[in-house]
Amino acid sequence: MGAQVAGVGLLTGWGEGPGALPVDAVAAAAGRAVLPLARPALDSERFRRATRECLLGVAAVNAMLAEAGLERAAIRGEGTALLFVTAAAYGASNVEFLGARSGTLHFPYTAPSTLAGEVAIEFGLTGAYVILVGGAPATIDALWQASLLLAQGRCRRAVVLVVETFVECEALWRRARWTLPPPLVETAACALLEAGDTAAVYRAVAAPTRPAAAERRAGRTLAAEPLVTLALARAAGEPAARLTGSWRGRRASIELAVAGAPARV
Repeated sequence: MGAQVAGVGLLTGWGEGPGALPVDAVAAAAGRAVLPLARPALDSERFRRATRECLLGVAAVNAMLAEAGLERAAIRGEGTALLFVTAAAYGASNVEFLGARSGTLHFPYTAPSTLAGEVAIEFGLTGAYVILVGGAPATIDALWQASLLLAQGRCRRAVVLVVETFVECEALWRRARWTLPPPLVETAACALLEAGDTAAVYRAVAAPTRPAAAERRAGRTLAAEPLVTLALARAAGEPAARLTGSWRGRRASIELAVAGAPARV
């Protein structure tokens, strides 16, 4: 048994979906260091004190369901695994904490689990649960783990979610010795994997010779880059996608089958 991508939701500082991405992110940014995502307006009292990152995670899953043509009931329950990845992680909550500003988190370093928890509660996800903190290779790892869970029959579907925000901790990115060239583009992306006939192929890779299409089109999206590539592949109707990612000297890739997007009326 293999795995295939059944849906991809993509929200970036450029807009919703791969169609919103410019041809050249650096040129389109026109000198802007960060392209932000607005705080989603979700109609629920439960979200009154939720962080912006939590709301973006929920919005990304909603975007994935809409793109895949599925209702929420399709992913509810113990048959769906949730794998959450982020590189920015608890940067925003730490800045808030160190600035002695009143926030929603008493323990800033728990921010990643708070986001994943809010998503799990909102969509009723009670299956396998993984959180990875790192750049694009961590998302490759998450996709690989999702494919293994499917192959082993430990889930029927797997949600791989990435949320990267930069506005609140922009100064940190600017002064860090390993600061990445702009633009940093806030991104919330979600992929749905389900059982398929083609096994995923995971491997270490050599250093890329030029920026990936996802980086040229979207800008710096850190852990979200592989899902940006998936969104572009699915929009183009490609039957398979090879995703690569590098972060602090580590590089990895995965090849995944991509199911056709549902027809739009």
